[in-house]
Amino acid sequence: MNPSIKLLLIIIISLEISFTNHLTANAFIILISVIFLFVHHISKQSFFKLMLVPLIPALALAITIRWFSPSHSWWFATILVSRLYAYCFLGALITVSTTPLELARSLEQNAHLPSQYVYGTLAAVNMVPRTIQEVKIIRVAGQMRGVQLSFWSPRLYFKAVLAAISWSDHLAQAMESQGFVEGQARTYAHPIKVSFRDWGLFFAWIILLQLCLTFFP
Repeated sequence: MNPSIKLLLIIIISLEISFTNHLTANAFIILISVIFLFVHHISKQSFFKLMLVPLIPALALAITIRWFSPSHSWWFATILVSRLYAYCFLGALITVSTTPLELARSLEQNAHLPSQYVYGTLAAVNMVPRTIQEVKIIRVAGQMRGVQLSFWSPRLYFKAVLAAISWSDHLAQAMESQGFVEGQARTYAHPIKVSFRDWGLFFAWIILLQLCLTFFP
């Protein structure tokens, strides 16, 4: 499926389950998402992390609803927990099945988002691993000088921000050297098209969700 249409589908599904209290629909979405995750060969370790990360907020949510809400309803707590896991699995589905570059290209070509926003966001995403590595280097360099930079130290993040500013300048120069000019029309080396099959799958999943919300208990 086209990345932009896939993102739109996930947003619509997430919004719809946000305004409905339907445990069966949430469970159905989780089941379908798990199937597609394994179809895309998600590793067991990644799947275990995906199950574990939402566990603490899910437990906190369930305990709050069960013992501290006026209704003290286990049913409503279960619905909220299943909704939380549905959000996580839907997000993981687009993460596993679509690379950031494919999504950026599709948003630029199919959703007609400004190129500055698309490539700026893509650059920020790609800088995350480098930023983490830079923070580690800064901490090690401080330890070599006898300076301990803790995780919450302002000096640590100030140095990281200075490095990021330098990277942004280099990135801007690199984009200009590759012919990226703001406000000018661009051609695409990798065109991404939207087919009737993409729209067919989009409406098929939307209709299937409506049937699940209408006829399932």
